[in-house]
Amino acid sequence: MINARRALRRARVKAAELAKQGAHDAAAGRRRGRLARAANDLANLLEVTEQIIGQTRQRIAGTIPDGASRVVSLHDRDARPIAKGRLGKPVEFGYKAQVVDNDDGIVVDHDVQAGNPADAPQLAPAIQRVKDRAGHPPRTVTADRGYGEAAVDDALTKVGVRTIVIPRKGKPGNARQQVERGRTFRRTIKWRTGCEGRISTLKRGYGWDRTRLDSLEGAKIWTGQGIFTHNLTKIAALTA
Repeated sequence: MINARRALRRARVKAAELAKQGAHDAAAGRRRGRLARAANDLANLLEVTEQIIGQTRQRIAGTIPDGASRVVSLHDRDARPIAKGRLGKPVEFGYKAQVVDNDDGIVVDHDVQAGNPADAPQLAPAIQRVKDRAGHPPRTVTADRGYGEAAVDDALTKVGVRTIVIPRKGKPGNARQQVERGRTFRRTIKWRTGCEGRISTLKRGYGWDRTRLDSLEGAKIWTGQGIFTHNLTKIAALTA
């Protein structure tokens, strides 16, 4: 690291001397840029490595590092552990994304967040964004049981949604069971279940399996490009 910075200082001094003489070396400028980026990358890598060493010492001492700030990647410091509870893969690492699509299969809103925030509070803001773009709220909103809270229904009603079809968490009371056994409720739930393949499609064909850009901002850019491409493909198929 010391040698890299020393070389960068020498390159900058040489560039300053050339500038005084009225000369300009474009190739040398590009080399300085690459050298500066390499020095910065190395400094970041050393900082992350020191943090990982500290976390390792905590684990050896019997303490679990805080998941909200724990570094799990040398290259992406914003990535976080996300407990999924799946067999064979109980914990994944990265970011949490949410997708909202319409009955044509076009994604009308998406969001990427660090860590593992609760699902329920994310829905009403997403529908509000859809309303702001379209000029009116969707008539019906359905989601999986992870969003099934009375507070979510109330928030969606305030946004202007008429029909809310979200199964409640836990064991619902008798009145709620009657609602969820209704024909319209069950038909809409079946439609939502059929849309579960949207995430799988985005992962398989549009880069949502792994972001190639580091940091939360990079993940948002990467997933946004995937959504844009997906929607173009879907719209082209619908209008063909």
